[in-house]
Amino acid sequence: MTPPLPTTPGPTPAPRLAQRGRARRVLLWTALMALLVVAQSLLVALSLNFESGRAQDDTERVATLAAAEIKRELMRQARELQALGFPLADAEREAAVAALLRQRHGLERVERRGEDFAVRRVQDTPYPPTLFAQMPRGELLTETQLACAAARIVGAPRFSRSYFVPMPGGQGTEVVDLCVPLPAAEGGGTLVGSFSLVRVLERLGDERAFSGHELTLVEPDGTRLARVGATRGAGVFVARQVIDLPGFSMQVRADGTRGRPSLVPNLTTALVVGLSLALFAVVALLARDGRRRAEAERALAEALALRRAMEDSLPTGLRARDLRGRVTYANPAFCAMVGLSAQQLLGPAARDGTEGDAAPPADDASEVQPYWPPEYVPEYRRRLSRRLQGQGHGPNEAREGVETVFMRSNGERFPVMVYEAPLVDGAGRQTGWMSAVVDLSAQRRVEELSRQQQERLQASARLATVGEMASLLSHELNQPLAAIASYASGSLNLMDDGVPEADPELRPMLRQALQRIAEQADRAGRVIKSVHAFVRRREQQHESIGAEDLFEAVLPLVRLQARKSGTRIEVRLPTGPARLSSVRCDRTMVEQVLLNLSRNGIQAMEAGTDPAQRLLVLSAEPAEDGRRIVFTVADQGPGIPPDVAARLFTPFFTTRAEGMGLGLSLCRTVAEQHGGALAYGPGPQGRGAAFRFSLPVARAAVAEAAPAAPAPGASPRRAGTESGDTADPEVLSSTRP
Repeated sequence: MTPPLPTTPGPTPAPRLAQRGRARRVLLWTALMALLVVAQSLLVALSLNFESGRAQDDTERVATLAAAEIKRELMRQARELQALGFPLADAEREAAVAALLRQRHGLERVERRGEDFAVRRVQDTPYPPTLFAQMPRGELLTETQLACAAARIVGAPRFSRSYFVPMPGGQGTEVVDLCVPLPAAEGGGTLVGSFSLVRVLERLGDERAFSGHELTLVEPDGTRLARVGATRGAGVFVARQVIDLPGFSMQVRADGTRGRPSLVPNLTTALVVGLSLALFAVVALLARDGRRRAEAERALAEALALRRAMEDSLPTGLRARDLRGRVTYANPAFCAMVGLSAQQLLGPAARDGTEGDAAPPADDASEVQPYWPPEYVPEYRRRLSRRLQGQGHGPNEAREGVETVFMRSNGERFPVMVYEAPLVDGAGRQTGWMSAVVDLSAQRRVEELSRQQQERLQASARLATVGEMASLLSHELNQPLAAIASYASGSLNLMDDGVPEADPELRPMLRQALQRIAEQADRAGRVIKSVHAFVRRREQQHESIGAEDLFEAVLPLVRLQARKSGTRIEVRLPTGPARLSSVRCDRTMVEQVLLNLSRNGIQAMEAGTDPAQRLLVLSAEPAEDGRRIVFTVADQGPGIPPDVAARLFTPFFTTRAEGMGLGLSLCRTVAEQHGGALAYGPGPQGRGAAFRFSLPVARAAVAEAAPAAPAPGASPRRAGTESGDTADPEVLSSTRP
C-alpha cells in the first residue's frame, strides 16, 4: 500500500494578518502623503492667492485714492472758480484767475461768457502748449453750451462731457469744461474753466503712492481719455473707480505693472519650511484675522457712535417709516419738535423688534400719527396710499421737499418742510422712507417781521414825503382858493349892485364868474385828491398796469415840487407799433420809487443848475430780452461825487440836513423784490445822474408778443441811439414854470 502524496501547506492566519497590516500601513501612509500633498498644495495656492489678493487690494487702493484725489482737486478748483463769481474788482479777479492757472493742476483756460454765450474775457495758462491753438475754440463749443445751459437751470456749477482738442505736433488732449453761472449783480453770464485731463492725471503720476501702476481715465463705455505711467500695466491686477462729478462721470483705471506671482520661489519656501511653520502661520493668520475683526468691530462701534452723536446734535428732525407708514426711528430733534417721546412715536413693530406686513390695509389705524392734525388726516392718508402704490414720489421730491403742517402735543399747529427719500437695505430692497423735517415756524416769524418792517418803512417814507409836500400844497392851493374868493366877492358885489333879471348884461358876467369858481375849486380838489390817493394806497399786491399809468399817478405830486424850483418835466414813451406792454408790479411801491427818484433829481438841480437847464426826464423802454421794461429818471444836476456814490444806498445816509436817508434804500429794495436792480450812471450828454430799474412784463403781454416779430423801423429808442431809429418818443407832458 503506497503512502499518500504530501500536499502543499496553505497560508496560515498569522501571515495573512501581517499582509493586512502592511496594506493598512501603506494605505495610511498613502493617505498621509496625500494629505501632506494636499496641505502643501493648498498652502502654495493660498500663498499665491494671498500675493494676488494683496496686489489686487493695492491696485484697488490706488484706484480709490486716485479717484478721490482727482475729484477733490476738480471740486476744489470748481469752488475757487465759483468764488470768482462774487463781487470782486476786475484786477483782483484777473489776479486770482492767473494764480489758479499757474498751479499746474490741470486748469488750462478760463473764459467769461455773457448771457448770449459770447466771450467777454479769456485767460490761458502761462505754460505751453496752449489749448485751442490748433483748432479754433468756436468749433468745440457743443459740450460746453450744453453744460452751461444745465448750470444756468440748476444755478450751480456743472461739468461738460469730455471732448478731444488737437494739439501741435499731431498730439491731442481730452478736455472737460466747468461752467459756473454768474449772479445777475455781476452782469450774468457764465464762467467757463477748461481742464486738461492729461495734466490732471500727470499730477498724480508724480506721487509715490501711485508708483508701480498705470493710471488711465476712461469713459463709462470704455473709451480711454488719458493715461500716465512710465511702464505699461500687465493687465493682471486691474481696478476701476467711478469719479462722479456734477454733470459728468468717468472712471479711473489702475493697472499694476507686476504680473502674476512666480510659483517656484513660493513652492521652494513652502517645501522647506511649510511643515514646520504651518501651525505658526495658521495661528498668525488667525491672530491677524482676529485683530482685523476686532478693529473692524471697534471702527463700526465708533462709526455708530459718531452717527448717533450727529443725529442727536442735529437741529433738523429725522424720521424713518416702514412700508406701513409707521415710525420706526425718530431723533431727539424730531421728538422735541412734536413734543412727543420716541416711545410714543414708534409703532408697535418697532417697539417689539418685529416687522409688519409689506402691504398695509387701507383702514390701518396705525397709519395715523399723533403729530398729524385731525383736519389733515384724510389728506395725509391719501398721500400715504399713493406713495404705497408707487405714485407721488418723483425723482426730485427728496431734493425739493414738501411743505406741510404738523401738530405738537399741546395741539399747536406749525409748518414744516419734509425732505423724504426711499430707505433701502443692504440687499437693495426698499424697507420704508427716511425723512428730514425742518421746522419753519421761526422762518415764518422772521418773514412776518420783515413784512411788518417793510410796511413801517414804506409808511415812514410816505409820511416824510407828505410832510415835505405840505408846504407845496399850501402854495398850490393858495392860487385857486384866492381866485375862488375873488370871483365869489365879485359875484356878491354884482348881485348887491343890481338885479341880474333887470340888467341882462350882468347875467353873462355872473355865469362866467361862477364857472371860474367851479374850475378853481375842481383844480384844488384834484391836488388834494392826488395826495390823498397817494397816502391812502397801501395794499401790497402785484397787478398789471401800463407804464404811462404809473407816470400819471405821480406826475401831480412831482409837478408840485417842479413848479417851486422852476423845473421842466418830460415823460418820454415809445409810440406806434413799439408801444410798451403792461408791467406786473406792486403799484404802490413802484409809484413810491418813481416819486423818490423824481424828488431827488429836482432837489439835485436846485443848487448848481441854471433855471433854464433844469429838466427832469421820466422815460421807459423795453429791455433787450423783451421780458422787462426799463424805467429811467434822469436829471441835469451836478451828478454824484465818488465819495457819496460809495454810500449811496446805505440806510439813513443823506447829504441833506432835512433828509431821512431812506429813499434810495427803499427804492433798491423794491427793485430787487421785482427781480431787478437799481443802477445809476451819468445823465443825458454825460451830465447829471440817471437812475434805472426794470419791471417784468405781464405774462399776458409776453404771450401775445412772443409769436409776433417787431415791425420794421419800429424801435422804443430815442433818436441818436445805437439802434439808429429816427422816430421821436412821445412827450406826454411838459411843465414850464
